[in-house]
Amino acid sequence: MQKRELNTPTLSSNFNLKEEIENYISHWKWFVVGVFVCFTVAYLYLRYTIPQYKATSTILVKDDRKGSMASELSAFSDLGLLSGVKSNVDNEIEVIKSRTLIASTIKDLELTTAYLNLGRVKSEELYKGSPIQIFFSKANETFLNTFHNFRISSADANRFDFYDASGVKIGTFSYGTKFKIDAVEAIVMKSGADLWKEEFNIAIQVYPIKSLVESFKSRLTVSSFGKNTSVIELTLVDPVRPKAEDFLNTLVKNYNQDAISDKKYIAENTSKFIEQRLSIISDELKGVEADVESFKKDNKVTDIVSEAGLFLENATEFEKKEIETETQLKVVSSILDYLNSNTSSELIPANVLPAEEGASASISQYNQLVLERNKLLKTAGPKNSLVLNLEAKISTLKSSVASSLLQLQSNLKIKKKDIARQNAILGGKIAQIPTQEKIFRDIDRKQNIKEALYLYLLQKREETQISLAVTAPNAKVIDAAIASKNPVSPNRQVIYLGSLFLGLLIPFAILYIRRLLDTKVKSRLDIEQATTMPFIGDVPKSVSNEAIISSSSRTSTAEALRIVRTNLEFLLNEVPEGVAKTIFLTSTFPKEGKTFISVNLASTIALSDKKVLLLGLDIRNPKLEEYLDVPKVGVTNYLASKDHKNSADFLTKVEGFSNFYVMPAGVIPPNPAELLMGKKVGELFEKLKQEFDYIIVDTAPVSLVTDTLLISKYADAFVYVTRANYLDKRMLTLPEKLYQEKKLPNMSILINDTDSTKGYGYGYGYGYGYGVEVEKKSFWKRFFK
Repeated sequence: MQKRELNTPTLSSNFNLKEEIENYISHWKWFVVGVFVCFTVAYLYLRYTIPQYKATSTILVKDDRKGSMASELSAFSDLGLLSGVKSNVDNEIEVIKSRTLIASTIKDLELTTAYLNLGRVKSEELYKGSPIQIFFSKANETFLNTFHNFRISSADANRFDFYDASGVKIGTFSYGTKFKIDAVEAIVMKSGADLWKEEFNIAIQVYPIKSLVESFKSRLTVSSFGKNTSVIELTLVDPVRPKAEDFLNTLVKNYNQDAISDKKYIAENTSKFIEQRLSIISDELKGVEADVESFKKDNKVTDIVSEAGLFLENATEFEKKEIETETQLKVVSSILDYLNSNTSSELIPANVLPAEEGASASISQYNQLVLERNKLLKTAGPKNSLVLNLEAKISTLKSSVASSLLQLQSNLKIKKKDIARQNAILGGKIAQIPTQEKIFRDIDRKQNIKEALYLYLLQKREETQISLAVTAPNAKVIDAAIASKNPVSPNRQVIYLGSLFLGLLIPFAILYIRRLLDTKVKSRLDIEQATTMPFIGDVPKSVSNEAIISSSSRTSTAEALRIVRTNLEFLLNEVPEGVAKTIFLTSTFPKEGKTFISVNLASTIALSDKKVLLLGLDIRNPKLEEYLDVPKVGVTNYLASKDHKNSADFLTKVEGFSNFYVMPAGVIPPNPAELLMGKKVGELFEKLKQEFDYIIVDTAPVSLVTDTLLISKYADAFVYVTRANYLDKRMLTLPEKLYQEKKLPNMSILINDTDSTKGYGYGYGYGYGYGVEVEKKSFWKRFFK
């Protein structure tokens, strides 16, 4: 036999925004309470939280490296040393954020001691507004590195009470007198007259410098505006606006002072270095100049270059003179040779000898006489007396010329020797010039270097002295510190906006999680999403004490059952006339209101002038007696009896109804399944269907026993009762399976115990009308329903 395929329902997964919104709007009161509570908490938080203010300052940092070799050798920048080294803003930012600089700022402002005006809930710091001041002397390291908390209250105009951290009174002291606190001497002084208060209660907190440094460092922000700028912004968040402003201004001041101190320190060290070098260079320069003096004295020179030129010029002159003298000697020798070889009186060359020589004059006279003789010989004979006289003079003068030439030759030889000697001396001097020049150049080079270095150091000494006299700060203050008027923390707008969001989020989250974790059936929508069987209605929770609906009932439960009665007529329209319409009611588990629906559905149909029988077939756990006054005997007694008793003997008419009868379940049998499988069950239904218009059967839950399935064949319709907020949605697969497999005929489903005030199904619900009984609830129950 082929197994019939089970058609499972297709669950709707479409998200309905309207339904989701309505689901949360129905709990609007929870959202109102959530917002109110969160706003209250936010108000109390803002009321008693100490506000934090943000102070901002802007400075322009110079672009030279602080504390590096480049700064220390800045005086020698023209030498090209470290010319490529530049500082960056990041270095200066780290310097500003340094613990050393922050600690010096804290000490300058005396922030290690804080004065707080004690209030009932919060205390306010009295920065520059405290009527008293405390000073400690002989404080050891243990005291300075430990946090201390004291309290001072006014005793009278001249005295005060002093308390320790635990509130124990140490004593009453006078202003201006010393007293001891843990081996440390303290003195309390009055502040200015404008700050003085006759009565005060002030807490004094003494912080270790290390903890304060860490606190300010964590709250201090130093940042650059960009990579291409050296402008730095300093921000500090603090509960006291003037203190934040003073801290930033003092921090910048200390930064500049620290930079100036470093520059002065560098300049002073540079000046000392220059002075030391000047002293050394001066001594070395004196030594070199002494060497120059000794060299010139030893070599008898003043200027080697000029004297070398003069020597070369003189050497040339001497060479010329030597050549001229040699030439004259040769001329004189040739003339002498001519005189000695020439026996006759002939003319002697005269223009070859220098005019200043005496021989030249004698030769001129000789040649004059020779010319006169030669002239006379043309007119007179050789024996002429005049000619003879001239011959005698010529002969005499010739001897004189020869002696003059010999003397001139001797003089020229002497002159030649003298010139040669002078030329040799001059040549020796010229030969010494390269060596002298080499030695002198070495000495002169040392002298020039020492002199140049000496002059350079003198110049740098003056520049260093000027830099010492005029030292510019490292940072220029663009904007002095100013604190915001509105606190940055807590931000009132953000807090209130957050509280509003939180006030809405918490109820939403609770409702969402509750819905997420709650798998119970809630409404018709859950039924229709999980099953495909017809839905005939939902029955709200009964707010009245009546067990059975009467004709005068106007409750939402009664109206809902009347709608169910009407919907059942559509399911039973195929039942033939003259035969009772048999309606079975079952459920998944007990306590889902199956018996309540059976009783009231039967009473509702009975009110429509129909003859109705309520049959109790939940023979394992009968509950009809809880709603109706019925006897102890019933269906089980009829089925178990062996004699053929009349079924009418087990029927009971319900009081207040003309056509409403009930046959209770009777005594609980030991074999309920066997009784229901017997033939008498069929006979009972055949007989009852002829006597009544409607038969309402209260059966057992289908998930626990098989009783209902055994008698399902006698039903014209099955009403499957589910209880809201009781049945798990996952259990709806059971009735769906029964519906798909058609194990229960003409099935429909009903949801019981819904909340009529919230609506159900697709949003319609039962309101309270005229004659409806309303459950009286307290204010909180009505508010948080």
